[in-house]
Amino acid sequence: MVTAGIYQKRPILNTPEKRTLVMKQLFESANHFGWRLQAWAVMINHYHFAALSPEDPSNLTRMISSIHKWTALELNRIDGMRGRRVWHNYRETHVTFQTSWLARLRYIHQNPVHHGLTDHAASYRWCSQAWLEQKANRAFVHTLSRIKTDRIHVADEF
Repeated sequence: MVTAGIYQKRPILNTPEKRTLVMKQLFESANHFGWRLQAWAVMINHYHFAALSPEDPSNLTRMISSIHKWTALELNRIDGMRGRRVWHNYRETHVTFQTSWLARLRYIHQNPVHHGLTDHAASYRWCSQAWLEQKANRAFVHTLSRIKTDRIHVADEF
């Protein structure tokens, strides 16, 4: 699981175009580096994703650097802010227990609700909840919807 934040928590991803740009780059980079996305959410000042790693997960830092470098250039071009620092940092968590994994998946899928952006995460375009509901087995979706997230500690003070 990865959480990445905008420098000084500024709401730089404040338009649909900008959130889409970050989400598309996340998809492209994950594919390029061999990470299989399982959940994602792009907010106005941070994003989360959970993915299954390739056999050698040591390329995560290069993948995140690629995402941040390209999106920073594009976001600054859009805003006319050449050289502005966009990304602050990222945190990664290697999850090995199934219950913890499921809780983090649910947390990410429901992140737009957590931040008060929508009442139904599936209606938030920059989140994986609708994808989950369309692609996953109904029993899995139901099981995931019952997983509690109150005991996980995700640094998400955005």
